[in-house]
Amino acid sequence: MLKGFKDFIMRGNVVDLAVGVVIGAAFTSVVTALTTSFLKPLIQLIAGGSGVNPGTWQPREGVIFDYAGFLNAVITFLLTAAVVYFLVVFPLNKLAERRKRGEEPPPAAPSEEVKLLTEIRDALVRQQVAPGAVDDILGRHREPPR
Repeated sequence: MLKGFKDFIMRGNVVDLAVGVVIGAAFTSVVTALTTSFLKPLIQLIAGGSGVNPGTWQPREGVIFDYAGFLNAVITFLLTAAVVYFLVVFPLNKLAERRKRGEEPPPAAPSEEVKLLTEIRDALVRQQVAPGAVDDILGRHREPPR
């Protein structure tokens, strides 16, 4: 069950969707800050409503261009994007790259028995021993066919 969940999470589509949602939410705050910090006061100035002194383009006390709020939203967005990139996207890209290259842990070393049998086989091949002689060397006795 956990392997299936891991495979589901490691799919590119799921990770891309999650990153897109997080970055989209962070960018929404930047757009909202831009609107409330600059566009709303600008519209108040252009419309000549209660936010502008009559006959001048100087804003009244009620109109404030909140550039600090906008800068705060931009910095928050950049920090969020950096954290998502370095903690999610970068490690998963490295993992996918390793999988593409086929890097897997090296196979376990063969046991001593396997090494010994391999040496015996190689020695027999070098000596070109007759097929039945192998059983004699190893102490095996074949039963004759009936």
